[in-house]
Amino acid sequence: MKLRAALIQQNSYGDHALVWARTEEAVGQAARGGAELVLLQELHMGAYFCQREDLAVFDEAEPIPGPGSERLGALAARHGIVLVGSLFERRAVGIYHNTAVVFERDGRLIGRYRKMHIPDDPGFYEKFYFTPGDLGFTPIDTSVGRLGVLVCWDQWYPEAARLMTLAGADMLLYPTAIGWDPRDAQAEQQRQREAWELIQRGHAVANGLPVLSCNRCGFEPDPADADGGIQFWGASFACGPQGELLARAGAEPAVLFADIDSGRTESVRRIWPFLRDRRIDAYADLVRRYRD
Repeated sequence: MKLRAALIQQNSYGDHALVWARTEEAVGQAARGGAELVLLQELHMGAYFCQREDLAVFDEAEPIPGPGSERLGALAARHGIVLVGSLFERRAVGIYHNTAVVFERDGRLIGRYRKMHIPDDPGFYEKFYFTPGDLGFTPIDTSVGRLGVLVCWDQWYPEAARLMTLAGADMLLYPTAIGWDPRDAQAEQQRQREAWELIQRGHAVANGLPVLSCNRCGFEPDPADADGGIQFWGASFACGPQGELLARAGAEPAVLFADIDSGRTESVRRIWPFLRDRRIDAYADLVRRYRD
């Protein structure tokens, strides 16, 4: 079975109304291009606010269901697509999550995933804002397949990709917000971006299934540092179950189309039966922090 997917790569810095208008237009373009599955980037509703620690930012969080999810659901229903979005969830007083949400073709909210791995690095102060997820690594059943939705920092962890696969995911989806400090050396920037793509293509190979990774693009200044900021590098991509690139965006806003052949997972796993040959009797130490 062939599935056309679209990844919406945007610069989400600026006025919320303008960002939303651009999102609506891009999703409409994806639907007109035949996409049945549309993936938005991480925290696509506005600027990447985790560059600084600011208590006032918590006012932007919202419950799910809530205004943001209702907007996204209506957008999915308008175009008859499965839509994967990303929201700053207010779960309770003092408990907030970085949450991916999935909507069916009729606009129903049919699943969510709360980001499990939370970074804390210069420019990415996510531990200040987000409680680690507690919904586990559970694929979400949709009319286009079982979606193993993960979020950004999760993409560096083979355990997350494997557990989604073992739970029956048909593909892995990563809404993402990653970039570099423009003051870094060009060689270091290149190494970081190549590593980011390489590890995700490795998840495709190790698990024999497609991977879709949708990243932000454009420069977003650091409100606390006049000379600082993040250059989100874009480069959203889709790859098949042998890590083969199906589509890759550049550094500018784009609607990236990728045609996914779900039958390839079956054929690839027959010739590369990695799941069959796993030594599950010998992996107990994986639940330890480190083997001293």
